[in-house]
Amino acid sequence: MNFYAIALGVFTASLSLGALAEGGGDRTFALMMERNEKAMADYAVKNGKPAPEVQAYRYGMKLDIAKVINVTPPIRACNPVPSRMTYEDSRGNLNTLEYQVMGVCRNNGS
Repeated sequence: MNFYAIALGVFTASLSLGALAEGGGDRTFALMMERNEKAMADYAVKNGKPAPEVQAYRYGMKLDIAKVINVTPPIRACNPVPSRMTYEDSRGNLNTLEYQVMGVCRNNGS
């Protein structure tokens, strides 16, 4: 009987750890975005430019992309997740766009 109680406890703990791993996407994204903002601010200072402000992408937006500086990778999720791209336009100004991409889902064959 004691063996079954321990086995049930281990099983319950492993399920809760799995739930925490799945729910960590928001924290992962927030940390990734903080690191991206810091890296882009450092890049701007190094190149003598003002740090870019984050803009939300809107469908049909006219983009002037001369050079892509950084793109954040998608996180593990089975749904659309935010991503950011920092680029220089033809005038040399830094811009950062936030947009949605499909997350990397272990159920979609990747």
